[in-house]
Amino acid sequence: MPLEPQTPAATEPRPAEAPRLHHWHEKLTSVLLILFCLEIGCFLTLYPWVGGIWDNNFFSSLLHRGYWGNSYFRGAVTGLGIVNLYIAFAEIVRLRRFW
Repeated sequence: MPLEPQTPAATEPRPAEAPRLHHWHEKLTSVLLILFCLEIGCFLTLYPWVGGIWDNNFFSSLLHRGYWGNSYFRGAVTGLGIVNLYIAFAEIVRLRRFW
Protein backbone atom coordinates (compact mmCIF):
# COMPACT_ATOMS: atom_id res chain seq x y z
CA MET A 1 0.00 0.00 0.00
CA PRO A 2 1.30 3.42 -0.86
CA LEU A 3 1.74 5.93 1.92
CA GLU A 4 -0.41 9.01 1.82
CA PRO A 5 1.46 12.24 1.26
CA GLN A 6 1.64 14.46 4.27
CA THR A 7 0.76 18.08 4.01
CA PRO A 8 3.44 20.57 5.01
CA ALA A 9 1.20 22.02 7.72
CA ALA A 10 1.04 18.67 9.51
CA THR A 11 4.83 18.30 9.66
CA GLU A 12 5.73 21.85 10.62
CA PRO A 13 5.87 22.59 14.34
CA ARG A 14 3.35 25.05 15.67
CA PRO A 15 4.71 28.43 16.67
CA ALA A 16 4.86 28.82 20.42
CA GLU A 17 2.30 31.21 21.82
CA ALA A 18 3.66 34.21 23.65
CA PRO A 19 3.20 33.95 27.41
CA ARG A 20 0.42 36.14 28.73
CA LEU A 21 1.67 39.08 30.71
CA HIS A 22 -0.09 39.61 34.01
CA HIS A 23 -0.70 43.15 35.06
CA TRP A 24 0.01 44.51 38.52
CA HIS A 25 -3.67 44.91 39.34
CA GLU A 26 -4.32 41.21 38.70
CA LYS A 27 -1.56 40.29 41.14
CA LEU A 28 -2.79 42.79 43.70
CA THR A 29 -6.34 41.47 43.42
CA SER A 30 -5.09 37.93 44.00
CA VAL A 31 -3.07 38.96 47.05
CA LEU A 32 -6.06 40.83 48.52
CA LEU A 33 -8.33 37.83 47.91
CA ILE A 34 -5.80 35.56 49.62
CA LEU A 35 -5.57 37.84 52.65
CA PHE A 36 -9.34 38.21 52.89
CA CYS A 37 -10.00 34.46 52.63
CA LEU A 38 -7.25 33.66 55.14
CA GLU A 39 -8.63 36.12 57.68
CA ILE A 40 -12.24 35.04 57.26
CA GLY A 41 -11.23 31.37 57.21
CA CYS A 42 -9.18 31.59 60.41
CA PHE A 43 -11.90 33.59 62.14
CA LEU A 44 -14.75 31.26 61.17
CA THR A 45 -12.70 28.17 61.99
CA LEU A 46 -11.64 29.25 65.47
CA TYR A 47 -14.30 31.69 66.73
CA PRO A 48 -17.18 29.23 67.32
CA TRP A 49 -15.05 27.18 69.70
CA VAL A 50 -13.87 30.09 71.86
CA GLY A 51 -15.81 29.79 75.09
CA GLY A 52 -17.40 32.98 76.37
CA ILE A 53 -17.07 35.12 73.27
CA TRP A 54 -19.26 32.93 71.06
CA ASP A 55 -22.16 32.90 73.50
CA ASN A 56 -22.19 36.62 74.36
CA ASN A 57 -22.62 38.64 71.19
CA PHE A 58 -25.34 40.44 69.26
CA PHE A 59 -26.17 37.59 66.90
CA SER A 60 -26.71 35.08 69.69
CA SER A 61 -29.64 37.17 70.90
CA LEU A 62 -31.20 37.14 67.41
CA LEU A 63 -31.14 33.37 67.01
CA HIS A 64 -32.73 30.96 69.42
CA ARG A 65 -30.20 29.89 72.05
CA GLY A 66 -30.75 26.23 71.19
CA TYR A 67 -29.49 26.78 67.66
CA TRP A 68 -26.64 29.11 68.50
CA GLY A 69 -25.14 26.81 71.12
CA ASN A 70 -25.67 23.65 69.06
CA SER A 71 -22.45 21.84 68.12
CA TYR A 72 -23.77 21.12 64.62
CA PHE A 73 -24.27 24.84 63.98
CA ARG A 74 -20.77 25.56 65.24
CA GLY A 75 -19.45 22.80 63.01
CA ALA A 76 -21.22 24.32 60.00
CA VAL A 77 -19.62 27.70 60.70
CA THR A 78 -16.26 25.97 61.07
CA GLY A 79 -16.87 24.22 57.74
CA LEU A 80 -17.38 27.58 56.06
CA GLY A 81 -14.07 28.67 57.54
CA ILE A 82 -12.33 25.61 56.15
CA VAL A 83 -13.82 26.31 52.71
CA ASN A 84 -12.40 29.84 52.89
CA LEU A 85 -8.99 28.47 53.87
CA TYR A 86 -9.12 26.07 50.93
CA ILE A 87 -9.92 28.95 48.57
CA ALA A 88 -7.00 30.94 49.97
CA PHE A 89 -4.52 28.09 49.53
CA ALA A 90 -5.80 27.33 46.03
CA GLU A 91 -5.34 30.99 45.15
CA ILE A 92 -1.79 30.89 46.54
CA VAL A 93 -1.00 27.98 44.23
CA ARG A 94 -2.55 29.86 41.31
CA LEU A 95 -0.65 33.03 42.21
CA ARG A 96 2.67 31.19 42.05
CA ARG A 97 2.16 30.88 38.29
CA PHE A 98 2.27 34.69 37.97
CA TRP A 99 5.91 34.93 38.97
